[in-house]
Amino acid sequence: MDFSSKYLEKAVEEIGGLPGIGKKTALRLALFLLRSETQVAAKLASSIVDLHDKVKRCKSCGNLSDFEQCHICTNPTRDKSIVCVVEDIRDVMAIENTGQYKGIYHVLGGLVSPMDGVGPSDLNIASLVEKAASEKINEVILALSANMEGETTSFYIFKKLKAFNLPLSAIARGIAVGDQLEYADELTLARSLKNRLPYETSIHQNRS
Repeated sequence: MDFSSKYLEKAVEEIGGLPGIGKKTALRLALFLLRSETQVAAKLASSIVDLHDKVKRCKSCGNLSDFEQCHICTNPTRDKSIVCVVEDIRDVMAIENTGQYKGIYHVLGGLVSPMDGVGPSDLNIASLVEKAASEKINEVILALSANMEGETTSFYIFKKLKAFNLPLSAIARGIAVGDQLEYADELTLARSLKNRLPYETSIHQNRS
């Protein structure tokens, strides 16, 4: 692209660096901001800075929060004995939207993916093992995506928690193989949670 303004070029370059945004979309967004009132750009800039500086990881579960603990972990009505293990905050939001789950979460912050250089030590797994060892947990639900990375991560967690003799379950495969949890519709996801199976049973089903 041939830019007549170095400031426009820089804005397009920065916006275009965001995931899923190409140069043409970046230019369209930059021109929209340029045509808008100054306060529109100022509010956007301020919200991005606040996002970066003020959002924390919940010290209990790894969810995103404005405080040391998220609103789910501090909610006295939640069942702290049931822990649902998910990849990231998008999965927490998807499950919460079903209105069917009343336990708490453990957010891994990703999935084991050797191809991408992501190993178990890069994820929030060690704290899950510590939680299983030190707290009264009645069930751990593995609610990870139905793809190779999700299955690999689930099996790794299964091996790490096996010594604690905890009931370990996996969501039923209403979620199609290869699908990510965040894209499942609420009814399918709710049924998958309700009809969850012991993890060892799900292993045999996936291999059959």
